[in-house]
Amino acid sequence: MTPRIYIPGDSGALALGAEKVAKAIRAELAERGIEAKIVRNGSRGAYFLEPMVEVATANGRVAYGPVKPSDVKSLFDSGFLTGGHHKRWLGAPDKIPFLAKQTRLTFARCGINDPLSLDAYKSLGGLNGLRNAVAMAPADIVKQVTESGLRGRGGAGFPTGIKWKTVLDTTSERKYIVCNADEGDSATFADRMIMEGDPFVLIEGMAIAGIATGATKGFVYIRSEYPHAVAVMNKAVEIARKAGVLGVTVLGSPNAFDMEIRVGAGAYVCGEETSLLNSLEGKRGVVRAKPPLPAIQGLFGKPTVINNVISLASVPVIMDKGAAFYKDFGMGRSRGTIPIQIAGNVKQGGLFETAFGLTLGEIVDEIGGGTSTGRPVKAVQVGGPLGAYFPRALFDTPFDYEEFAKRDGLIGHAGITVFDDTADMLKQARFAMEFCAIESCGKCTPCRIGSTRGVETIDRLAAGIEPEKNLALVTDLCNTMKFGSLCALGGFTPYPVMSSITHFPEDFKPAPARVAAE
Repeated sequence: MTPRIYIPGDSGALALGAEKVAKAIRAELAERGIEAKIVRNGSRGAYFLEPMVEVATANGRVAYGPVKPSDVKSLFDSGFLTGGHHKRWLGAPDKIPFLAKQTRLTFARCGINDPLSLDAYKSLGGLNGLRNAVAMAPADIVKQVTESGLRGRGGAGFPTGIKWKTVLDTTSERKYIVCNADEGDSATFADRMIMEGDPFVLIEGMAIAGIATGATKGFVYIRSEYPHAVAVMNKAVEIARKAGVLGVTVLGSPNAFDMEIRVGAGAYVCGEETSLLNSLEGKRGVVRAKPPLPAIQGLFGKPTVINNVISLASVPVIMDKGAAFYKDFGMGRSRGTIPIQIAGNVKQGGLFETAFGLTLGEIVDEIGGGTSTGRPVKAVQVGGPLGAYFPRALFDTPFDYEEFAKRDGLIGHAGITVFDDTADMLKQARFAMEFCAIESCGKCTPCRIGSTRGVETIDRLAAGIEPEKNLALVTDLCNTMKFGSLCALGGFTPYPVMSSITHFPEDFKPAPARVAAE
């Protein structure tokens, strides 16, 4: 049997040297005269172990990592093609603790096979959900998604089924499905992992959404910083179209659905759904006032479903296994699983898919393994650059939309950035205001002007100028931005700023006092 070697080809693994490892393995195979098939799978998401090379053996797959090009010769000498022991030996991938503790529903196939093999996708249950959907009435599909409890995984947590029902019930000769893949939050890479590691699950989810709502056209709006994702998605759409998964007769049914990949121009604000629609229409990415809601008047003025990648990629398992199966995971109103992305100053960074309910402390200390520097954790930012900073005192907070909201936080796209005790929270608060000032579309005054004044005021605080007065001014600015901004960019910037002030007041004392306190 020809040996099969799996080397991740997604951008995360490539950034860690996977291409150099693949080149070294090819060269070693040629030198030793060994014939083997190299499969460029996606990453399983344990990025602290990447590049992670796997070999198919008679006893199952065996993983090695993190592999360096300098390890390759000794790997072959150790008999790694048959699972031989080596200093990089990790054993069976699904028994690696970081992966074994996960509940993988949306990411069940990620990292296992060639992302562009439709046969491999089908062999692992792919297209089962779409097959079920084409045999159902649109209203029944919407009902199943609604009963599953699936909520938008892009940040707001809005119930997916309600959004779909609004589009289904709105009469129009043309409707659209738009996938928001403008993943711009810090510490987030779940969308990228799906698109590069299991693109057909997103295509399947979009086709189901189209059949459910009467939409016949879909667009995936991908950020320009994701060239690998753009390339893989374009190839996957072409393969799906040739196989009859997309087109005038989806899987031979009377339903028509086709889709295109579009690339953004680098604006963070285009992650906001109405700015994204303007960009898709060829206009400047500026926030639209609501109403009308995009579900009623969206892309080109037509009813439009806008969901993010993870929301749509979660639909196939719901349509395959049923609403009750999916709803059985999670807690409270947060049902199903959530792909938590762990990054920053952390030992074990990567993607961890699990049911809602783990505490923040369990995620940071047990799964993430604490800081990579070995110093104490000072703060954890959850939800990207607009997320609140949580101190250790709040590490008992369960990962759940409502529980985070109770403590003035937000889950957002479930990105977690860890900071050790060397972090200066005044600087972090300033960064939030500066980020908003740079990325603001400029349409509304609270965001455009408030963020700029915020940077200036925090700079005065740092200089020790009238600290009480300027602290009050920052608080007032945050209040204005939170309730007066048109979209979440200005509206959520107060979360990191106010949480820094609230939980880390010592970092906002005048400079001499801060030195004395230290």
